[in-house]
Amino acid sequence: MTKPAIQSNSERANRRIVLACVCLAAGMAGMAYAAVPLYQIFCQVTGYGGTTQRSEVLAGIPVLNREITIRFDANVASGVKWKFEPGERQVTIKLGEQKQISYIAENLTDETISGTATFNVTPQHAGVFFNKIECFCFTETTLKPGEKIDMPVIFYVDPEMDNEEIMKNLKTITLSYTMFRDEDSKTPVALVKDRDRKKALN
Repeated sequence: MTKPAIQSNSERANRRIVLACVCLAAGMAGMAYAAVPLYQIFCQVTGYGGTTQRSEVLAGIPVLNREITIRFDANVASGVKWKFEPGERQVTIKLGEQKQISYIAENLTDETISGTATFNVTPQHAGVFFNKIECFCFTETTLKPGEKIDMPVIFYVDPEMDNEEIMKNLKTITLSYTMFRDEDSKTPVALVKDRDRKKALN
């Protein structure tokens, strides 16, 4: 007479296990969806991997006499038939001094192409001190056939860098951009856009 109760308890235990597995799978899927934008935020906050900082500060930054040279680098991924280069190869600024430069992009094809740029700085530990007030990174740029545009970057190097012993002898920082074709690549922005498009269709 006790067998039905045992079976009932066993069934309930099995249902709990299945429910737990479903919840775990859903949680892992959610984390996978969030991984790219969260990683992007983590990099921008910490400077990990040479990721520069975003800043809205436009005034009140102390300017030190210490100078540093900023070099500019540009790359294009396969499938992006653009001419993409910095307007100038390097500038020398003081710590805390705000500077504006431009990158130039030109579509060399007879088709309209959209691209998105990622960025980093080297040496990597300088990323936390390199602040960009305005830039075109992680923003879709669309160029018509033969179209050419200037893309401004406004930045400064945090004067706090002068207080770090490991940065005392640093003379040069390189800011590097890589342009990806949106539909051919899975940049952080492209991944987020794909997710949003799928949500809109459901």
